[in-house]
Amino acid sequence: MSESVDQNHPLEAIDRDTVDHLLACERPGDQEITDLARLFMRYEPFPGAASLRNDLDRVLTFWGLSREELNSKARALWSAGFRPGQSEADGVGSGFDAQQSDSP
Repeated sequence: MSESVDQNHPLEAIDRDTVDHLLACERPGDQEITDLARLFMRYEPFPGAASLRNDLDRVLTFWGLSREELNSKARALWSAGFRPGQSEADGVGSGFDAQQSDSP
């Protein structure tokens, strides 16, 4: 007797907040693109979380992207040095030299 069990993912509650943000996002930025791509990778093979997976598909459709386009964009972002949580201002120098002074 083989039953299909819908499992609960340990990160599903946390990821639900991210998915809700993505559903409300009309113009995705770098963070949203990479979030959607990583969540697809996390939940696609998972035997459960059907509601969350359905919402990921809805976001993709709303943004007018295919999975291939999403993955291509995410790979390009990572190749260009994007990392999650990084703001655009973080990439403009360290500010280290602005702190130094030769005068006492």
